[in-house]
Amino acid sequence: MKQSEYLSFDATALADLIRRGDVSAREVAEAAIDRANRVNGKLNAICHPQFTEALEQGFPEDGPFAGVPILLKDLAQEQAGHPCSYGSRALSTNVPTRDSEFVRRARNAGLVFLGRTATPEFGLKAVTESELWGPSRNPWNPDLTPGGSSGGSGAAVAAGIVPMAGANDGGGSIRIPAAYNGLFGLKPSRGRISVGPHMGEAWTGASTDHVVSRTVRDSAAMLDVLAGPASGDPFRIPAPESSFLEQMQQSPGKLKIGVFTSSPYDTDVAPECVAAVEETARMLEGLGHEVEYARPDFDGMALARCYLSLYFGEVSALMDSARERFGATDKDFELETRLLGMLGRTMPLPDYVRRRQQWNDFARALGAFFDRFDLYLSPTTGQLPAQIGQMDTPAHLKLVARLMLGLKAGKLVHRSGQVDQMALESLARTPFTQLANLTGTPAISVPMHWTRDGLPVGVQFGAAHGGEGGLLQLAAQLEEANPWFANYERLESAF
Repeated sequence: MKQSEYLSFDATALADLIRRGDVSAREVAEAAIDRANRVNGKLNAICHPQFTEALEQGFPEDGPFAGVPILLKDLAQEQAGHPCSYGSRALSTNVPTRDSEFVRRARNAGLVFLGRTATPEFGLKAVTESELWGPSRNPWNPDLTPGGSSGGSGAAVAAGIVPMAGANDGGGSIRIPAAYNGLFGLKPSRGRISVGPHMGEAWTGASTDHVVSRTVRDSAAMLDVLAGPASGDPFRIPAPESSFLEQMQQSPGKLKIGVFTSSPYDTDVAPECVAAVEETARMLEGLGHEVEYARPDFDGMALARCYLSLYFGEVSALMDSARERFGATDKDFELETRLLGMLGRTMPLPDYVRRRQQWNDFARALGAFFDRFDLYLSPTTGQLPAQIGQMDTPAHLKLVARLMLGLKAGKLVHRSGQVDQMALESLARTPFTQLANLTGTPAISVPMHWTRDGLPVGVQFGAAHGGEGGLLQLAAQLEEANPWFANYERLESAF
């Protein structure tokens, strides 16, 4: 199979070609591996290749994606017998003995695993730059980040190594790479996709798995593959009346959509991100939808504090687990990770509980918004992609961090509030995504705009819990009105 042919098909089309016998699964895998060998040296998207094994992997021939290659994210999405490092030296020896539900269901769907994609340590940043794997780069401009934490997956899909790749999202980690790499990314509702068997709820329900893809139909069909509870899951949400792929092909009808472009954290928003939303709003009106400037009524700074509390607590717990299971020591963690872990350990437990209880306030505010509107539209990110290395902690702050880590009295840190402010600055580039995570609602990033310099800019739509079908319908309508697949042709000649 010629590489130019391979790059012109999405996962659904490749599966159809294999099913009809027009091309073999091995030929498709060889084309994917050839593409990986051609571009990965420049992008550093794949951290653990499984090329030889992929060529020999068996698969159920009746699966919806039988013979189609996919990459898994190196965070959760555990594959038996293969390392899953979470982007950390502390977990570099972590080799799961059984598949996660994500991998098991992907395997049953006939997907062929080409390897794993890079992520920042523990998936904690909106850039994919770890000390273990080094920086992953954006195929539209390799001097820029592909975003995080599913940045390796985003870069690999945009560059055409695979038509879709595994991703997960605890604060925007599906939607941010989708926006920065010109892809479609859906974060499903809480409970839609099982994170078993290794955990009940990821990040106490804020995080979920799915994929980034080039087309809406691939994401819809993959949601059909992945959706549904597993034995032992904490709760079940109603299954859709028809498949998500079938729903996607139906008209969304006339929707009432609330639009906002200002950051909930009162941080700056790039003109290009605002322009992308305004351009999309005009297109929506042309498609017959009702568009009105309105935003959910919630305390943005409270949401930031609640998210950061979750962030600190999860890091400290994961570090403790790495110490217990793998004998990790402080030198196995990056400096910023150690600082976040310290903050988690020094936060008073009642403060953490109160902030977790506040998630209900945001869910009720968003529920009131959806009593008036079908969806919301906002920028996906507040800024364009950062330069590689731009988000590194400055030397003077690293010194401060080392001093703080040397102190035994963590109370000083929390009393001053300086650390919350420092951490909040890290959310300033991506202030629009955390709302969907804390409320457990579905949201998508759609590549609706390109800058004069040729960079993609995503816009975000959000729906009420369980509303993936409506989001997919609208995304398919926008994809038809403003096809973005042709933009990938520019990347074919760039590598």
